[in-house]
Amino acid sequence: MNLTAEQKELIEGCIDGRRKAQYQLYQNYSGKMMGVCMRYSKDEAEAEDILQDGFVKVFTNIHKYRPIGSFDGWIRRIFVNTAIEYYRSRKKFLLSDIELENADIAFSESVVDKMAAEEIIGLFAEMPDGYRMVFNMYAVEGYSHKEIADELGISIGTSKSQYSRARTYLQRLIANREKENIVVREKENEQLGR
Repeated sequence: MNLTAEQKELIEGCIDGRRKAQYQLYQNYSGKMMGVCMRYSKDEAEAEDILQDGFVKVFTNIHKYRPIGSFDGWIRRIFVNTAIEYYRSRKKFLLSDIELENADIAFSESVVDKMAAEEIIGLFAEMPDGYRMVFNMYAVEGYSHKEIADELGISIGTSKSQYSRARTYLQRLIANREKENIVVREKENEQLGR
């Protein structure tokens, strides 16, 4: 992978400990990485903690980066690993046995298409921690169930079960959101006299 001139300059500056380079790297990547952190977090404060820890690791380990893969991918991997470590170190990874009602809820794919990124991240935040971790690792980051099991110290069967439950839980959240939107539209139509 070829680095851009700006990336090379930022990497070299960060290796040399130049604050201006560190600040610029932070400015370039903090928005994207906050999105990654939000997907793994229950709220913004938790995401900010992970973001801060992630950047400390980026700056501490930037001398280890080798331009074999993309720099963006290298940084992203650090943040995903930081989020995983955050849950492991705080023992927040709770495997939920939530009783799922209406497990076969159907929802319209178009509902997801109409949702803003913030709404989708908000849905992730509503998921139990175990569901959110496994869903993100499998569906978003592309980990295998074996890799997830190894990273989180659970069995492969538990990983598969948590992923299945996460999908059902997310479907239920989306279906509920769709119902809420229909009710709001009906009330708006009544107020307009339609």
